[in-house]
Amino acid sequence: MAEQAKLPLGKLLIQKGVISEDQLRIALIEQKRSNEPLGKLLITLGFVTEATVREALSENLNQQSADLNSLVVDAIALKLIPKEVAKRYRVFPIVYERATDNLILAMSDTSNIVALDQISAMLVKGITITPLLVNESDIQRAIDQYYGFELSIDGILHEIETGEVNYASLGTTSDEYSQPMVRLIDAILADAVQNSASDLHFEPEQSFLRIRYRIDGILRQIRSLHKSYWPAMAVRLKVMSTMNIAETRAPQDGRISIKFSGRQIDFRASAQPTTHGENFVLRVLDRQKGIVPLDGLGLGEDELSLLKLMIARPDGVILVTGPTGSGKTTTLYSILNHINTESVNIMTLEDPVEYPMNMIRQTSVNESVKMGFAEGIRSMMRQDPDIILVGEIRDKETAEMAFSAAMTGHQVYSTLHTNSAIGSIPRLLDIGVVPDIMAGNIIGIIAQRLVRRLCPSCREPHVADDVERRLLGLGQDVGPQTLYRAVGCDQCAHQGYKGRIAIIELLKMTPALDEMVARRASSRELKTAAASGGFHSLIDDGVRRVIEGVTTLEEVGRVVDLTERLSERIH
Repeated sequence: MAEQAKLPLGKLLIQKGVISEDQLRIALIEQKRSNEPLGKLLITLGFVTEATVREALSENLNQQSADLNSLVVDAIALKLIPKEVAKRYRVFPIVYERATDNLILAMSDTSNIVALDQISAMLVKGITITPLLVNESDIQRAIDQYYGFELSIDGILHEIETGEVNYASLGTTSDEYSQPMVRLIDAILADAVQNSASDLHFEPEQSFLRIRYRIDGILRQIRSLHKSYWPAMAVRLKVMSTMNIAETRAPQDGRISIKFSGRQIDFRASAQPTTHGENFVLRVLDRQKGIVPLDGLGLGEDELSLLKLMIARPDGVILVTGPTGSGKTTTLYSILNHINTESVNIMTLEDPVEYPMNMIRQTSVNESVKMGFAEGIRSMMRQDPDIILVGEIRDKETAEMAFSAAMTGHQVYSTLHTNSAIGSIPRLLDIGVVPDIMAGNIIGIIAQRLVRRLCPSCREPHVADDVERRLLGLGQDVGPQTLYRAVGCDQCAHQGYKGRIAIIELLKMTPALDEMVARRASSRELKTAAASGGFHSLIDDGVRRVIEGVTTLEEVGRVVDLTERLSERIH
């Protein structure tokens, strides 16, 4: 162990089999150019995760490491270290142990003697410091979260109105004074990310500007500003998203990329001319939230096993269906991330690429150079792929190329806009895919919706009434069923819900179903045959979540039609 402790980080990671000699060589070349720490560069290059580097460093330095997300923060410890000091030295106070006068301090670099000396000199005499190794991005996120948000929107607005500089809103990382309008947009974007918004809407009206966030799938009005603010704000947004600032009469698209709390956040920007000015919508693309592990999708054990079986088949088409904003992209990326190894060549064709992923060849469709989905698949087939992701099947040509790729031994993933898994069959027929080609080449179809998760702090139990029991499919012989309803508290911004989960139906194609597709069987026949084989619909999965106390019948009824459940019971 003593010998191992002297090893440089790169050599230690090679010894553990985490990285290769080539990867270390690449990181060392980058280090000469940027002068960044080796561990940070290995993470940026995508060769290792932050947790791996943290564990290796703690072993190397023979020091403790921790995951800041699972620690409880002490309010007294926070008062000992000012926010400016925490940001400057990338440290975060976790616990102050009164009995021993010891402060446990999270640090991204525990060997930074200068930082430790400066902080020791600042503390009350007699307090000792125990450094704890923690990921840098976790420290930055904790500083933003527990010290309160640094960019005061109200302060910046006051500065714009009066001309008085609001020093509290100036970032501590930069000494130079920046234009208040620049800081206002930064503050609004950062505030949206803090509130887990998926979209930001800047909507000009006749006399004011409305700002709304889409949080958990529901739009909420956050602020209203005077219309005089909007022209300058719109120009700033256009500059950030590399749009033409002189063009105000035609729609424009762009992309913004900023670092927030130590992690990269991208925004897809869209400007649309309206009667009162340009309407701006930004879609938040958070890479950390965009890719979740396969077992984090919320599937039941049987469904998860079924999905893994579907993925294991070497060739064929797997479709993910649902309306816009139902989490199709997240599910597809989770599946790709699960099968992404050095032994397979995964290629994607998207409109546009949302989340960059290591080892996956990602291409954006570009109509201006005649690179649509169909042409893209044709050229990708010459790149020796094993797995192909086609962003969306929109027309006959794209569908035919996708099925052609599946028939020549490739696994193809794509999305389709339909209401249910079984509804994909008539939709493909409508596009123009021949039933004979569909039969035997579709591995399975995933349909999904997103429902809001009940806030665990304030949900309220109640006994299901007769209508609720009928919707849940409970017979007379089943005793009283406890359900939960939304209430609202400070933890969930008085919404009653916090976060979202997917309700999913998985249709695995069988020889019997393939034969029915080939003879153009009706949707009702397909549904009956699938149900007899153990198929669980979106409603069934939603009901399972309601009984588990994770969501409410109102939420499930918002995204799927529960009335058919009532009519089934009546007949």
